[in-house]
Amino acid sequence: MMDRLPVEVVGNILSRLRAARDVVIASATCRKWRQACRKHLHTLSFSSKDWPIYRDLTTNRLEILITQTIFQTSGLQALSILMEDVDEFSASTVTAWLLYTRETLRQLHYNVKTMPNVNILEICGRHKLEILDLAHNSIVGVEPNYQRFPCLKSLSLSYVSISALDLNLLVSACPKIEALELVNPEIAMSDAQVTVELSSSTLKSVYVDAISLDKFILEADGLESLHLKDCALEFFELIGKGTLKHFKIVDVSVIHLDIGETVEDLETVDISTFTIIWPKFYQMISRSLNLKRLRLWDVMFDDEDEVVDLETIATCFPTLSHLSLSYDVRDGVLHYGLQGSAYLENVTVLELGWTVINDLFAHWVEGLLKRCPNLKKLVIHGIVSEAKSHEECMMLANFTTSMVELMRIYAHVDPYFKYE
Repeated sequence: MMDRLPVEVVGNILSRLRAARDVVIASATCRKWRQACRKHLHTLSFSSKDWPIYRDLTTNRLEILITQTIFQTSGLQALSILMEDVDEFSASTVTAWLLYTRETLRQLHYNVKTMPNVNILEICGRHKLEILDLAHNSIVGVEPNYQRFPCLKSLSLSYVSISALDLNLLVSACPKIEALELVNPEIAMSDAQVTVELSSSTLKSVYVDAISLDKFILEADGLESLHLKDCALEFFELIGKGTLKHFKIVDVSVIHLDIGETVEDLETVDISTFTIIWPKFYQMISRSLNLKRLRLWDVMFDDEDEVVDLETIATCFPTLSHLSLSYDVRDGVLHYGLQGSAYLENVTVLELGWTVINDLFAHWVEGLLKRCPNLKKLVIHGIVSEAKSHEECMMLANFTTSMVELMRIYAHVDPYFKYE
């Protein structure tokens, strides 16, 4: 049966293996498979995580292995070279790999330390690259007003050194870019204030992780997804045309946050480990009548007396189907109150959790269940300390008893418990 497979199909099979070591072993099966590897292999990956022995080889020996493998192929479309915890490679050798493959390459995932630095933009620009994933690299001297990557749709920069100006120019050099990912970039300072301004009419998704800036201005008319994580920002502003659908903030410190006035298309709002000024934030999202998922988890309120009542949530977000709230009592104030009588008619999934449990938690859960008549799934998240006092054990036991009794009443709801 295998002998009857066309050589192109064998090439696709080898490409699905991805890892270079597996491809080389499989291609040794017979002459047809060797031919498929040479002429029809389109995906190849070298990763120190896939085969830890890479780390034990000398850099010179590793360069020879990679060179031999790459140069036995023709027409590679996706190439991954991810060499973490490996000594520096020769820049000339790495340049040879990229020059050999760049005419057909569609995807490049690159994390290689070289001396000197390899200019990826110069080597791979003006070709067919659609996905570029760079890590631990330096980018300097991006040419202005030049579409260096005419086909690029996804750009990811992790632990990359780049100036704010070059970052803006690089995004502008990608006229078809749809996804941008920035992870812990080293933004070179041109003055005392670190300001990043990015502009793109084609961007649909932006993910920013571990960045510290004074000012971040993002102008993206077609942006649909924005995710900020582990960031320290004084000022963040999104300038768009109201296309944002998914907004997520995780462990972010920001003084001024503005995602625009036109957010009617918002479907998901996910806020966790964040200090929030509820009136301002509510004003931003209150017109999002199409909101389907709302998550407020481990959120600190700027005003300690601030209360977010279910009446407000039910009235402003009539299509809400997935609600996640964490239980938190500070100074006797429960920040998610049960005031009002409006029902969350469309909520089918309810996620509730605690950081520190007390006897009121079960009553709070019961109150929320009453307000969700069409609920199908209840998920309880809890944190249980290893060294539990007698009082904590009793509260956990009482809560368990209360949940058993509740689930008898709400037999149509599927309960799930996730404890840390």
